Parts: sequence; C-alpha cells; structure tokens
Amino acid sequence: MKKIIKYIVALSFVSSLVFLPGCKDNFLDKPAQGALGDQVLANAKGIDELLTGAYAVLDGQGDFTGGNGWESAPDNWIYGSITGGEAHKGSDGGDQTPITAIATFATGGDNGFFNTKWKALYEGVSRSNAVLRILPQVKDLPDPEKVNTEAQARFLRAHYYFELKKMWNMVPWIDESTTDFNQPNDKDIWPMIEADFKFAYENLPETQTLVGRVNKWAAGAYLGKTYLYEQKFADAVTVFTDVITNGVTTNGLKYDLVPFKDNFDAATKNNAESVFAIQMVANDGTLDITNANQGGMLNFPYGEGAPFSCCGFFQPSQMLANMYRTDGTGLPYLTDYDSHPIKNDMNLSSSTPFTPDAGPLDPRIDWTIGRRGIPYHDWGLFPGKDWVRDQAFAGPYAPKKNVHRQKTQDLYADLSSWAPGNAINVLIIRFADVLLMAAEAEANAGSLVKAEEYVNRIRTRAADKTGWLYTYIDDENPLTGYSTTPAANYQVKPYPAGTLAGKGKEDVLQAIYYERGIELAMEGHRFFDLVRWGQAGQSLTNYFGYESKITTDLSGGKYVNGKNNYFPIPQYQIDLSVVNGTPLLKQNPGYN
Repeated sequence: MKKIIKYIVALSFVSSLVFLPGCKDNFLDKPAQGALGDQVLANAKGIDELLTGAYAVLDGQGDFTGGNGWESAPDNWIYGSITGGEAHKGSDGGDQTPITAIATFATGGDNGFFNTKWKALYEGVSRSNAVLRILPQVKDLPDPEKVNTEAQARFLRAHYYFELKKMWNMVPWIDESTTDFNQPNDKDIWPMIEADFKFAYENLPETQTLVGRVNKWAAGAYLGKTYLYEQKFADAVTVFTDVITNGVTTNGLKYDLVPFKDNFDAATKNNAESVFAIQMVANDGTLDITNANQGGMLNFPYGEGAPFSCCGFFQPSQMLANMYRTDGTGLPYLTDYDSHPIKNDMNLSSSTPFTPDAGPLDPRIDWTIGRRGIPYHDWGLFPGKDWVRDQAFAGPYAPKKNVHRQKTQDLYADLSSWAPGNAINVLIIRFADVLLMAAEAEANAGSLVKAEEYVNRIRTRAADKTGWLYTYIDDENPLTGYSTTPAANYQVKPYPAGTLAGKGKEDVLQAIYYERGIELAMEGHRFFDLVRWGQAGQSLTNYFGYESKITTDLSGGKYVNGKNNYFPIPQYQIDLSVVNGTPLLKQNPGYN
C-alpha cells in the first residue's frame, strides 16, 4: 500500500480535474466535469491511477476538510465512539465545540462537521464511479484485470455508501451512469450496497500484489456485515462461515487472531487479523502528513511534560473503564459493571501518591485506556493529571490504541506538523470483528453453541499472557523494556463450555454485545452498534446520568429515540439541492 499512498500527491492535480471539483461544497449538484477527456485516462495506466485515487480518499483527507481532517476521520472517533459513550471529546470546553454538541445530541444540520464528513464520503463515491465509468473504454487491459478493477471500485463505492447509510440512513444513490448529480434521498440504498459487495466477493482475487488493495475475503466480511445490518442473519452466517474458514489477508496470511496489542502498532500491522485496513505511512518521502492518519492528530495526551505536541482529545469514559472489571472467575459483569467501578485519580495532582486499581481486570483495558500508574506504551508510567488537558472537563484517562511507540517513532511517526501523525493503520474490519459479527448472526439464526465458540475464541486470545501489558524493568527508563510482572491484576477467561449456549438467545446476545464493547472499544463502532441493536436510548441515557456526575462536558446531554438514531443531513447540502424553490434533499425526521 505504500506505493498507493505515494500516488496521492501526484494524483491530487489529476483528481481535481477528473472528479467532482474540490472547491465546490455541493457534491450533488452537477455531473463530474473534467478538463482531462476520458480518452486520456482510458488505458491501463490511467485506470490504475483513477483506482488509486478512489483508494486515496479512504483517509477522509482532501481540500474539502478545510484543514480540519478530524471532521471526516475514517475511524469515526467522533461519530461512533464519542457518541457511543466510549469517550469524551476531551481537551477543554472551548476547543472544537461542535464535537461537544454532537456528543450531547444537541446539534442540527448546521453543524459543519456533518458537511465535511458528507463531502468526504461523496468524494469517494465520485472517484469510484469515475473508475467504473471509464473502465469499459479501456482496451489495453486484460479481461481478468478489468474484472479485478471493477470489483475493487465497486467495493470502495459500497464502503463509502455503507458509511453514508449508517450515518444518515436516507442518502442519494449516485452511480457511474448518472448524469445529474442532484438527486433526492428517497430510496433505501441497502440493496445497492449489498449488490456491490456481492459482486466484489464473487469476482475479487484472494490476494493482491499491493497489501492495501482489497481482496475477495474483505468483500465477504463486508457483505456479511451488510447482511447483519439488514438483519438477514442466515445469509450473514453463510458468508461469515466462508470467510472464517477459508479467508486470507490480501498478502496471503490465513485469517487469525494475533496478540491484541499487535493490531495497534505500526511495526506489526497488516498481520493475520487485518481484513480491511486503511493504510497509513509516515516518513515516506512525500512530506505529506495526511498520509499519517491526520484524522486522529488531535488524539494524544497533552499537558505539562507530555511527550506529544497536541491536543488532549478523545478521552475514554469511566463507564468504558468499568466494563473491563472481571469477577473472581475471570468473567465480566454483564449487567452491573458500574457497580464495580475502576479506581481512578480524578481530582488528584500528579504529585499526589496514587495506587492503581488492584482488583481483577480484563487485560485489554491497558491497551485501550491510558490510566494513572500504568505503562503508557514505552513513554513512561502515565502520570495522570499532568498529561490531561482538563481533567474536570473530560475525565482522567487518555486514548491508547492510536498512539505510536517512542522506540520506533523515527520510522512510524510524522512530527513535522503542529500535531503528530503516525503509521498505525485505521482498521475498518479486523478478524475479531468478523468473529463477533458471526457470533451475533449465529445467535440470531438459532445456533447458540457456535455463537459461544466464536465469543470464547476472542476471550481465549485475551487470556493469552503473551499479549498482556507488563511493568517496566526500570520505571525511570522505560526504553529498557518490560519485566515479567503483569502491569495490573489481569484475570480473564472464556465462558465455561456450554454455560453461555445453555442460556436463552437474549442472554447470549447480551454477552456478544458486551464482548464487542470491550474488544472493539475506541475503534468507532459503538454508536452504530447500539442503534442497530435498539439499545442506544437506554445505554446513552445511563451514560449521561453516570458520567455527568464525574465530568462537566456532558451537561444537557439527551438522546431521543428515533430522531437521534441518525445524524441530521447537512443543511448546506439541502440548501444547495434546491430546484424550482424546493430542495431535493429531505432532512431526517426530528431535525426540521
């Protein structure tokens, strides 16, 4: 994928000519206009560059962000994790206030963040369509390569539309045959998304020459995810079973679980757990920090003595921390985890003595949450308040999955800008996600035994001590390495055989939902999961009630069932869709 990334700068000029104009805010008001004629690009080299351009916008970066790439970050840290109760906005009350409005569901379509995200995704749709529009004219590409190219473009288009669908529900469908880009949002687009992923699943090869290109099995996993969202559980089971049994990564590794921490380290990326990942690079010679996950550049500890230049956002919530408590048998408290809270250092200065929680914990907590007195990768023991921008506003914790290591930052971090970037991939789908989606589909289709098997495969990996966090050999010099002493009292085990499956369907689903919450935390899934499970209202009401007693940032937070299941259509796009005095785009219910 490094080769793909290096194309981005060269393609920026081409894309401004071929795709929808970057200087326009409305991506739906006219067909793509191009100074370059199709004949210039209707060849093997041109079509590959167009396809590369469709991949390039996966990172959500471009002129349409206005320099604020976090507004369209592909990991959905704002729209999936913060809105799902996994994390606070972070920083302080005066910084990036539109995120606070989104976090508390106190915003409408005039929030510019929604407009940026909308434009980023439709830019991806447009670039994918450009490939599909011009591909039939290409004469110097063998038919198998044409099919491969078409399948990749349709996968990418389906991905962009999947994001649009789960964000806004009713959005315009625009394909390569459309000449009028000003379309109404009056159709359910699930059938079209499903058709694109199905074509990709049936026509993509099992491996690709570039690691960042998608393959048959990534398409299968995404098709299964689509079926799951559509509640076509039997179809999802069939596809997921194929992917789990036969799937390999684009670079030919049999899908498997790796040590949990290896998913969030640039030195061990593109491993056997990587199903569909947006490739990030740093120090690759392009001098372009957008290649180094600019969407997450705000999300590092910040404060007195912190080793990062910015910015203190994306702070995990106390409720998320509590979910990692385990009982005396190594199992989670599925229904009352907040009754067993994790000890924190709230309101304590970094100079005040503090002993971390000594109770039993799931080890995944310390690869997910930076907490006082625990190694923060190899940067030293997390000191608490000194590395938190405003503890009273957003709590005592810091994000961790997105943060690079000190020892390898010369290779995997870009420190050329005012905020850091790094080469940790954005994982859209990893194999653990596939297993848990398959468990959900199996449970809903009636196979509780198979569902338990998949959940226990995840929990068995968590119990493997080779993947745990350990104390430093020398706290004063963390780069000397780690000891053989676990960093906390880690106790986690799989469910005893048959005990989970022996319960009813709803109990099994509850365990699956919980496992997704702790396995995939801070990866942008939570809000969308809660909505499709029908649990967003109760869960977020509980979150606002509990968390607002700890921090000040959630004042007035309120989730309204139905209305807040989807975000408001950007008002700017509605205004630009007006034809004969009437907008073609209709606002989502409750936002008018």
